[in-house]
Amino acid sequence: MAEGTTRAPKRGRRGAPASGKPTLRTIAEMTGLAITTISRALNNAPELAQETRDRVQKIAAEIGYLPDRAALRLKTGRTNVISLILDPHDEFLGFGQALVGGINEALRDTLYHLVITPNFRDVPPIEPVRHIVRNRLADGIIFSRTEPDDARVTLLLESNFPFVSHGRTALAAHPFVDFDNDAYAYAAAHNLIGKGRRRILLIPGDRRLTFAGHLEAGFMRAIGEARVAHEIPKAIHLDSTANEIRAFITRRMGEPDPPDGFICSGDASTLATMAGLYDAGRRIGVDVDVFAKHASRLFGLVRPRVDAIHEDIDLAGQQMGQLLLRRIAGETGGDLQVLQQPGVA
Repeated sequence: MAEGTTRAPKRGRRGAPASGKPTLRTIAEMTGLAITTISRALNNAPELAQETRDRVQKIAAEIGYLPDRAALRLKTGRTNVISLILDPHDEFLGFGQALVGGINEALRDTLYHLVITPNFRDVPPIEPVRHIVRNRLADGIIFSRTEPDDARVTLLLESNFPFVSHGRTALAAHPFVDFDNDAYAYAAAHNLIGKGRRRILLIPGDRRLTFAGHLEAGFMRAIGEARVAHEIPKAIHLDSTANEIRAFITRRMGEPDPPDGFICSGDASTLATMAGLYDAGRRIGVDVDVFAKHASRLFGLVRPRVDAIHEDIDLAGQQMGQLLLRRIAGETGGDLQVLQQPGVA
């Protein structure tokens, strides 16, 4: 090779570098388009022809191009990341899967992608939120299992960091999607009272959480109107294990004045209650009745059938994703709040 000359870089499939990370320049050389045009095409700029956008995006996918998130954050202050902080709990079967599916549907055809951040039981719930905010790891946060005085909400409001919670709090107005558990418990109790049940047991939520108060308020309103006996056990709640709930129900049915109506607010608690009643020799629909709230469509296959209300977690995920995109775009106020109403499944 003559002195002063340089060797042309080796090219792999369709002109991509044989080594190293593909860049915007790589795609520009392969297409003959300007780097600015490549960038706009990858961002689905509407002023570009669809054919151009499709061509650029196809080549980017073929050569494995990935945007430099660090450079993007430095340039725009954005990460194009939405973080879902997911708590492990068994209240609803398939809760996380349904929530993720709904959020991804809302983010479809946007620049955003979803990153799941686990929140372990032995870690304070505020820690993953604080880590994301401090390091600007996302443009917005979604989380669930809210408390009335939720430290996460306080931090995010003070930081002006976009977020949507699955559940309400007692704090200043903020974006949320929630299910009306007050209305659910009221309807469930009235259903059982209408069937002639005269001692109704509500399996409560964890009393640290906001929705647990809503459940008990709706339940007690119906009980007060009908003047029937009731129970809200302290030994179990919706975060108890299925075996703990099953064992409690079986034991309680062997004691004086056992309940004849049961309100369960999740798939796991309903199945555990039904198992406990079976073990105690009680016939559902004859000796006792159960009213359930469920999220899994598979619940319709459970026998014997029980009256139930469906909480659509997939829809909640879609709604939270949509509200968060609006919040990131600068919207504020009460329009960023959704309270889902119960309907008989």
